[in-house]
Amino acid sequence: MENTTKDIAWYSVFKPSWYIEQMKGWSNKSHNLLLAGLGIIFGMTIAGPINGITVLTLLAGMLGFTCTLSITNAKPLNGVLGLVSALIYIVVAIDAKNFNDVLLQSVYILTLDLPVLLMPSWAKDVDKKVRFLTEKGKGLRNWLLVVLFFAIVLALTYYSDTHWFISPRPWTDSIAATIGITGAVLTTLRFSDTYFFWTAQGLLSVTLWGLTAAQGDANWVLFVTYILYLSNDLIAFFDKDISWFHHKK
Repeated sequence: MENTTKDIAWYSVFKPSWYIEQMKGWSNKSHNLLLAGLGIIFGMTIAGPINGITVLTLLAGMLGFTCTLSITNAKPLNGVLGLVSALIYIVVAIDAKNFNDVLLQSVYILTLDLPVLLMPSWAKDVDKKVRFLTEKGKGLRNWLLVVLFFAIVLALTYYSDTHWFISPRPWTDSIAATIGITGAVLTTLRFSDTYFFWTAQGLLSVTLWGLTAAQGDANWVLFVTYILYLSNDLIAFFDKDISWFHHKK
């Protein structure tokens, strides 16, 4: 994938021209998915009752979806969009009582958003920096570390959901958050295997927000938004213009 990203200063996010530049160099499939996804999210929102939470959900969904596509296309745009969408998601998740989703969004801010804004070189020459966990004969060691990290985080998130915050959906909430946190760390470390976790996290999040909406604690927009996130994962796997799974070992 051709990468035209240049080092930027954090104040570049206040320049409209920077956002235009960040939308260039995406794969055609990513641009098409972005337009379709934003249309679906907006259409579902205006088709239902409009209130403060639905407006916040609309903003979080549209910004968050654009953010995930920018990550797939290795653009620092995900830093500012991810930061804003994560803050909105936190408000929506608190209202819906999905408390580990609050933790998950906070981790996204720390591992995916702030590093990109403060270290824009993260997105330079991605095809030369991304790697697989199994490279250099360290697959078993790397996967054992991932499993250990996953187990520790799952224990902590489940404990918090059953002892501190008392979530109505502790297992679904905890597992979805743990998968997302693991995926965020692997993304920051530029491991292609992160998309296995993003896919699993997307499936769990679809389940979580589907249950949440069915129980009357949220609307269906976030449910559909996470389905769109899964579509983005498929682009990372199968679009040869994307570096994450189409680079030399």
